[in-house]
Amino acid sequence: MTLPPNVYDAEPIPEAARAEVERLLSSGDLFRYTAPENAPVTLLETEFAEMLGTKYALAVSSCSAALFLSLKALDLPRDARVLIPGFTFAAVPSSVVHADCQPVLCEVGENYRIDMEDFAAKLQSCQAVIISHMRGHTSDMDAIMELCDAAGIPVIEDAAHSLGTTWHGRNIGTIGTIGCFSFQSYKLLNSGEGGILVTDDADLVARAIIMSGAYEHMWKKHKARHGENSNDLIEALERWQNQLPLYNLRLSNLSATLIRAQIPEVPRRVRDGRRNHDHTAAAISASPWIEVPAKLAPEERAPDSLQFNLVGLSDAQTLAFQQAAGKRGIKVQVFGMSTDNARAFWNWQFIQDLPELPRTRAMLMRACDCRLPARLTLEDCDLIAAALVGAAEDVMNGAITHAAE
Repeated sequence: MTLPPNVYDAEPIPEAARAEVERLLSSGDLFRYTAPENAPVTLLETEFAEMLGTKYALAVSSCSAALFLSLKALDLPRDARVLIPGFTFAAVPSSVVHADCQPVLCEVGENYRIDMEDFAAKLQSCQAVIISHMRGHTSDMDAIMELCDAAGIPVIEDAAHSLGTTWHGRNIGTIGTIGCFSFQSYKLLNSGEGGILVTDDADLVARAIIMSGAYEHMWKKHKARHGENSNDLIEALERWQNQLPLYNLRLSNLSATLIRAQIPEVPRRVRDGRRNHDHTAAAISASPWIEVPAKLAPEERAPDSLQFNLVGLSDAQTLAFQQAAGKRGIKVQVFGMSTDNARAFWNWQFIQDLPELPRTRAMLMRACDCRLPARLTLEDCDLIAAALVGAAEDVMNGAITHAAE
């Protein structure tokens, strides 16, 4: 019997990290501000900014921390309303609450992207926007930026799943005012935990640097991207010294070393992740009960997972499909039917006056998610596709009993 592929292990950390890790372990030099200059975290920031094409980057403890600092850096009034999509991870509305703001949820359609009509209707009552490119699916950034620019509303891009994705050839995370990325284990770059924000705005990044934990004059060890003039950043940092609270959300040198060694792998991981996604999506789309939403025309994706909708299945049949896929060795999560799923908006009960989003709820009740890392072979992808199609056939042809019966 052919075993299903292991989709949970991350790729090994490249050998290039080993010597620097050994040096850090020998010296105990893990704090980003110990070295007089060019600590691993500082080098990561300049290299990441270079890769994305932005002036500044700030590495922090998580993407959630990056989102929180982005909101604080915008200097929004207390209880400011921040518009977010109804399909995202619980960390996004949590970051809004931590920043003493109010999350405002808008509808998301069957293609996992923001419902622009609902977005436009709610935008005028908000002071900021977080666009979650959830699971790497890009909403219509042309329409979003046109509306937000006209209203003078800043946009933060939650690009946790979108490193390597482009929109009209431009890197996702560089279109809004600030972009935030994740280095959690299942992301394209993996240090277990970690995150980074990027921007071209010296004043915003200076505020974020101070609040991230650059106490006393540690901010002097921050710099702009290679080749960029640092005077604007220095002036902004001097202006904000001692004016802001410190939240201590720094990244360690050890984490930065692990990430830096993987940066040269990004193009290959993007290429192979797209290949695996498109190959598997084409195979499962042959099933009459499975639909994979198409990407938008300006979007070139960098997927590390697979999402699809079940078509024509009841609640009982949907649960049965999830179980049937599991019996075939492929774990599928149905966002709206997985107990206490952190991506189902009705579980964000820390939000006051949590709204009902009927279109988003309907999508989540049939939207499926499974891991599909870039390291898999096409043969692995064929096994996954066959298991998913077979599970749908088992349910719809009556080969298994519905889970709710």
